[in-house]
Amino acid sequence: MARIMTPFFWSLFSAGGALTALLFPVHLFLMGVAHPLGWIDAPTRNALLGVVRHPITRLYLFCLISLALFHWAHRFRYTLYDCFNLKNLTTTIKYTCYGGALFGTCVAGYLLLILD
Repeated sequence: MARIMTPFFWSLFSAGGALTALLFPVHLFLMGVAHPLGWIDAPTRNALLGVVRHPITRLYLFCLISLALFHWAHRFRYTLYDCFNLKNLTTTIKYTCYGGALFGTCVAGYLLLILD
């Protein structure tokens, strides 16, 4: 079973890394640099809610959050294996990392669904 799932988790890792590397800097620049420095006007709460209520935006945010979480889980799993040599805890680490990513994905999905 582990051999069958390995390519799946590597593909989530790859997609999450690529998507996060391309899109998170834009979010960080707009909300973390441009807005605090006064280069752009602060969006109002109603304007942000209007954008986030759109189904395409919700799908975008869900994909961005879930793929970033699975990228983290895969990277953290192999960091624990290689750097800390915890290969004897393979099953525990695998279920903890991917379970945490799955839990975070479910929480993000739930919050995006109930957002009003």
